[in-house]
Amino acid sequence: MKQFSADKIKNIALAGHSGSGKTSFAEALLFKAKMTDRLGKVSDGNTVCDFDAEEIKRKTSLSTALAYYEYKDLKINIIDTPGLFGFAGGLAEGISAGGSILITVSAKDGVKVGTEKAFEAAGTKPKMFVITNLDDPNTNFDKIITQLKDTFGNGVAPICVPHFTGGKLDCIVNIPENCAFAFDAKGVSSQVDIPSDIDMDGYVSAISEAVAETSEEYMEKFFEGEPFTPEEMLKGMHKGLLSGSVIPVICVSSTTLAGIETALHMISTYLPFSADQNPIEAGDVKLDYKENAPLAAFVFKTCADPFGKLSYIKVMSGKLTSGSDVVNSTTGETEKIGKLYVVQGKKQIEVTGANAGDIVVATKLSANTCDTLCDASRVVACPAVKYPRGCFSMAVKAKSQGDEGKIGSGMQRLLEEDPTLSYVLDKTTKEMVLSGLGELHLDVAVSKLKSKFGADVTLSVPKVAYKETIRKKTEPIEGKHKKQSGGHGQFGHVKIIFEPCESDELVFEEQVFGGAVPKNFFPAVEKGLQESVKKGILAGCPVVKIKATLVDGSYHPVDSSEMAFKTAASLAFKQLKDPKFNAQPVLLEPIGSLSVIVPNDCTGDIMGDLNKRRGKVLGMNPIDGKPMTEVLAEVPIREMHDYTMLIRQVTMGRGSFALDFLRYDPLPSMLLDEVIASMETEE
Repeated sequence: MKQFSADKIKNIALAGHSGSGKTSFAEALLFKAKMTDRLGKVSDGNTVCDFDAEEIKRKTSLSTALAYYEYKDLKINIIDTPGLFGFAGGLAEGISAGGSILITVSAKDGVKVGTEKAFEAAGTKPKMFVITNLDDPNTNFDKIITQLKDTFGNGVAPICVPHFTGGKLDCIVNIPENCAFAFDAKGVSSQVDIPSDIDMDGYVSAISEAVAETSEEYMEKFFEGEPFTPEEMLKGMHKGLLSGSVIPVICVSSTTLAGIETALHMISTYLPFSADQNPIEAGDVKLDYKENAPLAAFVFKTCADPFGKLSYIKVMSGKLTSGSDVVNSTTGETEKIGKLYVVQGKKQIEVTGANAGDIVVATKLSANTCDTLCDASRVVACPAVKYPRGCFSMAVKAKSQGDEGKIGSGMQRLLEEDPTLSYVLDKTTKEMVLSGLGELHLDVAVSKLKSKFGADVTLSVPKVAYKETIRKKTEPIEGKHKKQSGGHGQFGHVKIIFEPCESDELVFEEQVFGGAVPKNFFPAVEKGLQESVKKGILAGCPVVKIKATLVDGSYHPVDSSEMAFKTAASLAFKQLKDPKFNAQPVLLEPIGSLSVIVPNDCTGDIMGDLNKRRGKVLGMNPIDGKPMTEVLAEVPIREMHDYTMLIRQVTMGRGSFALDFLRYDPLPSMLLDEVIASMETEE
């Protein structure tokens, strides 16, 4: 297969609200570019980019997919990203690899939360809006353009405008090139006259105003009322796209293929090539897609299955070739590149290498997502993908005994594929906890675990990691173990003072005088207490911040043993629950430090909800340049399991939060019986 140079390659990431037509648009581009021989449909589960079994079953994109087409001796790599908020990790990966970001906006629904999130995620990269679903009878193009300008600024410039007659699309006007095209039933275009009711002067003026912002020379020409030449218009659009001051808008119907030929032309004409992109800063080195430079290639995605893994790689400089030795700048290790492929969804086409600016897939690499593969002469690290934090957790349990090994290895592969997942052992509750970006996210992970790795699990609400302590110092508490059953008996006798302390670990001291308890039994007493604090006296939770001082006791020269003194110590510990010793045992609950970022008009709802969750609001901070507010609070973690869903519901998906463990506080007495009863039920 032909290898393309950086001045002939464009990498476009498709982003936008779920259901706005990203995958269908990719499918239409591939079909019109003659890379496929049939037009697939998401509803039929036969598109190039939605090929995973879970995507076919759920009829939506769940991960980043890669495809490409060739057009006018150019190579265009398509990176199709998921729009569901629970799979925002895929959006982050796609944006990192994309040179330009095409944001789809449904002509039916207009600007949605996912549109705003995609725009924000795109950052300073060149952006283009694609208005899809022009075949919808409720299309109102002018209204959507107004929404885009109101939301994203006056840099929004329609370069393709649809014209409707009797509610049906009859042609699309190419504004910069002053021409119009009608489309037949197969989406084939034919040039027609520009309809007389199209306000060409208004549209040209809007584009000219955006282009004028790109240089002083153009600004001066614009104010003098002199029109831009087609060459100046194209140059200004390129410059404006790279600076972010111009955001072109095109329009299509992926179902009827109307406008797809025009979209192919606009993408090839206006979006920048890899060679034109702003350099990537990798530490002190700037990577600018030069083929004659040392190799630097970034692993932006990993796809795992039982037979190995695929590493999706963008070549940032130099050339990546199969059989070459590269240095992984993350690990410092050298590894050999095996076979390389370009992919069309799940279809793999072997290639010998890829030039700077291109994207390929490698098999059987040890490298992980966000690793940089380099030439040994220049070891650099590309900026890592910024993934959202997992904020929804469930406890994982095997449905069948003996599956733990399969679960562990399968989860490890899923974590390689999706860095927004985490799978850790809660040392307090002894549960394995899976965390991700939402309920659907974890449901998909569990389905993949079963289908790919044969491990069937159940999910449940995680136990709260309660702990216990005491609040008062006690008088000496006696523990005596005495047993006689023929031959040697068992005898151990201790008196121990318990008191609060600052250490989370048990603090043990001895202040025994006169040999009441021989020194050789001190370790046994401590061991008995160490085992006792693992399962407390109120609800069987670990006991923390407690000090035990052995002050007295007695022994028998024949019947005393380490086991007897260990048992005596545990008997003394159990008496902490007796009110006469006034230890005041208390159950501790974990408290989290919460940071919630929400739209300004949602702060009242969020603060009211936090009060219901026994939270304590500490303050609010405005977010610079955005109509958003950060709410800071402390809140019991037991109240926060469903907070992910609450935030998405209240803020319509615009909000986000981070919750980190802060400390333990006493559980309110009114909840004590409820928690103890729940702990007994779990046992």
